Amino acid sequence: MRNTRLTQMAALGAVAAMTVAACGSDSEPAAGVVGGNGAGLASVCPETITIQTDWFPEAEHGAMYQMIDSANATIDADVKTVTGPLVAGGEATGVNLQVRTGGPAVGFQQVVSLMAQDEAITFGYVATDEGIENYADNPTTAFVAPLEVNPQIIMWDPETYPTVETIADLKAEGVTIRYFETGAYMQFLLSDGQVEDSQLDGSYDGGPSVFIAEGGNIAQQGFASAEPYNYENVFADWGKPVKFQLIHDAGWQTYAAPLAVLDSKRAELADCMAAFAPIVQQSTVDYINDPATTNTLIVKAVNEFNDFWTYDEALGAASVKLQKELGLVGNGPDSTIGNFDEARLEGFLAIAGPVFGNEGLTPADLMTNEYIDESIGL
Repeated sequence: MRNTRLTQMAALGAVAAMTVAACGSDSEPAAGVVGGNGAGLASVCPETITIQTDWFPEAEHGAMYQMIDSANATIDADVKTVTGPLVAGGEATGVNLQVRTGGPAVGFQQVVSLMAQDEAITFGYVATDEGIENYADNPTTAFVAPLEVNPQIIMWDPETYPTVETIADLKAEGVTIRYFETGAYMQFLLSDGQVEDSQLDGSYDGGPSVFIAEGGNIAQQGFASAEPYNYENVFADWGKPVKFQLIHDAGWQTYAAPLAVLDSKRAELADCMAAFAPIVQQSTVDYINDPATTNTLIVKAVNEFNDFWTYDEALGAASVKLQKELGLVGNGPDSTIGNFDEARLEGFLAIAGPVFGNEGLTPADLMTNEYIDESIGL
């Protein structure tokens, strides 16, 4: 889930205010699909549903791995995939699910680009900002969102900066902020006046060493569901809490990891999406309520991949706890999980459209709630 910070950005134009308002699903679930039970999936979906993610296996991807029968999963360390029978409610559906690793494993290519290159990819994690950026060349439609809120944060040391409560407060203190240079949200924060250019250091590489070496003098990008736990409990050279603000709460309210389809394949996969979306919704609920078995699969995959990315059961459990506490996973403004708030998207388009030179888009250009089962929620 880290590739949301690796989006290519254009110059920022005018910035509009974010509007957040309630909007539920716009249709009933597809006939024959009740509560994500997998009925009819094999008759309408490919033999293997292939999901391209944006990072290594982690708890933020838990809903995907929850759908794999872990007892019969195959882990391929060479291409960094996890494949197995797709289960819904513990029952086989007659199709397989393959979850592919993104980020460094694919040379930091965007998910949309990978989907356009490889016909075998059925659906991908296409963040709203990535969808906007790529709309002209490879339009996509998101159809279910396991994460309600983007986990991305800016964090700082509360001992060094005891009066800082928000990202904007860092500006008053003149604090350097390390981030991935291609993070489009930073252009919004600049234009919105929450940060200034002299603060910004685009050299962040995902590691903790610089922040620790600076002794808390700088701020840094991270994920609310990972870094706060790691800095306090795992990185012994730091070993204390950090404070943070979600990018979401600063106004950049992208959907971070919705499943999307290329518009060029939408018609042929419509029945599959109708059957699959409720399964993803229910899997999100099942994982967040009982993540242990799936976290074991995630940790096993990371260990067998044997790359720089590391993960353990404690971090997985802590991440799920933080996801619940911070509302990163949860119902929208209604009682349904996985659907899109159209008013929120309208506000985000007003902000993000000018960033990417794609003004005039509407929520319907980027998402649909037509496959959502409104009865499924936390």
